[in-house]
Amino acid sequence: MRKFELPGRSPVITTHAMAATSHYLATETAIAILKQGGNAMDAAVAACAVQCVVEPQSTGIGGDCFCMYSPKGSDQYIAYNGSGRAPAAANAQWFADNAITEIGLQSPHSVTIPGAVDAWCQLIEDHGRLDISEILKPAIDYATNGYPIASRVSFDFAQNAEKLKNCPNAEKVFLKNGRPIAVGEIHKQPLLAKSLKTIADLGRDGFYKGAIAQDIVDYLQSLGGVQTLEDFAAAKGNYVEPISTKYKGYDVYQCPPNGQGIIALMLLKLMEKFEKSGDTPVNLQRIHQEIEAGRLTYHQRDAYLGDPDQSPIPAQEMLSDDNIDRLYKMIRSDRVMGEMPDFNLRQHQDTVYITIVDEDRNCCSFINTLFHNFGSGLMAPKSGVMLHNRGAGFSLDPDHLNVIAPLKRPLHTIIPAMVAKDGRTVMSYGVMGGSYQAFGHMQFLSRYLQYGYDIQQAQDLPRFFPNSESAMVDIEGPVGQDIIQGLRDLGHVPNIVNKAIGGSQAIWIDWDKNTLTGGSDPRKDGCALGY
Repeated sequence: MRKFELPGRSPVITTHAMAATSHYLATETAIAILKQGGNAMDAAVAACAVQCVVEPQSTGIGGDCFCMYSPKGSDQYIAYNGSGRAPAAANAQWFADNAITEIGLQSPHSVTIPGAVDAWCQLIEDHGRLDISEILKPAIDYATNGYPIASRVSFDFAQNAEKLKNCPNAEKVFLKNGRPIAVGEIHKQPLLAKSLKTIADLGRDGFYKGAIAQDIVDYLQSLGGVQTLEDFAAAKGNYVEPISTKYKGYDVYQCPPNGQGIIALMLLKLMEKFEKSGDTPVNLQRIHQEIEAGRLTYHQRDAYLGDPDQSPIPAQEMLSDDNIDRLYKMIRSDRVMGEMPDFNLRQHQDTVYITIVDEDRNCCSFINTLFHNFGSGLMAPKSGVMLHNRGAGFSLDPDHLNVIAPLKRPLHTIIPAMVAKDGRTVMSYGVMGGSYQAFGHMQFLSRYLQYGYDIQQAQDLPRFFPNSESAMVDIEGPVGQDIIQGLRDLGHVPNIVNKAIGGSQAIWIDWDKNTLTGGSDPRKDGCALGY
């Protein structure tokens, strides 16, 4: 039980249905869709489309999407990988021939073919109740008639003003006379409204064929990109088989690689081997253990994760008890590890997360991303589509697992998740924040399931995130100076950040009481609501 005289808020508890997103207008949209007869999938896509308008720094129709869906609360999960592929003409030799040595974050080469709209349309066709034209109405309305800029959105706009100025198309939309749009100002996106209306009328083909695709391709090619209309027409996501592990008596499910969900599972298995230290996880011993566990698991992520369609991934070895035991034995209590080891396993930054549970207990864990704030910073001029920069995760080293190649998917950070017990879903949850996400899954679940904080408190607690290749650790200020000094004494290099780390939402299902309990991260503008 929280202390009510201190800052914070209580979890939301309802009986019929619930939605939790990182923007209040998206949460309200999801509830409205549910009340008009839509199910959890309809509500998730509708909320996401609204966020593409009202939280444009974090997500957009020019981005990617992953989803996990639980029909009627079962643990027979449906998972969809809506991450985009590199253009057919993209290969390491082409970059070498053109003297390009890296894929910059704002380069046209960082734009893989966006997978979000394909994912939305496929998931709605297969698992929704409403038509995509009905689902996109709220987003079209906000883009056409305007919406007030929320606090976190305004902060992110200001942080990225110089980036936006690098693209006249984006500057025209997201800056007002060269300055960031302030909190409470009404903002409209008429070009994006027109594109959303085209998708509403024509479905998937409205984005991947015709005027929108032509606009994006023409723009990227004018900047030196190799994307083609054929790449867009051929773009397609796919259903995948979830992976899972046990944690504290629960089954935790994630999407498989090319996402980093396997790293979240590795972290849970690794941290479960440590005894609980202290009454709160915000103590020196626990933080040191989590940092070292994060460094080790992310080191393996960077070495071994990629597109399983093109490079076999040693997933079973990474999750094996032998590998987890080896990592556990490397973590010392008295100092940081030095240089990261070579494991020699067999070779085979911004986002929105949405969770919905409807009256039939269909559960949707849904995440959509541009990667960094405003993605590549590149906006197609006629369609108003802001393009992501997920392709910046590719390497140009021909011997690297993640070397760019035709139709290849890069390592992805976005990871929707579910928790089940005795064959039924008990929680739909997710974490935002680029690479932080896998580490954030471990932090949230351990704070909730091991330390006993409620679903809101587990998201409120201060966060930190280690660098896998150095002793640097990003830390939120509320961690406290005594702990920060203790970390320095152990050899860590704390970096106190002036921006919140990540974000999250979660909904817990109590099948015995027939209630839903939800929480939403205070680091964003969102909320959990239900009825």
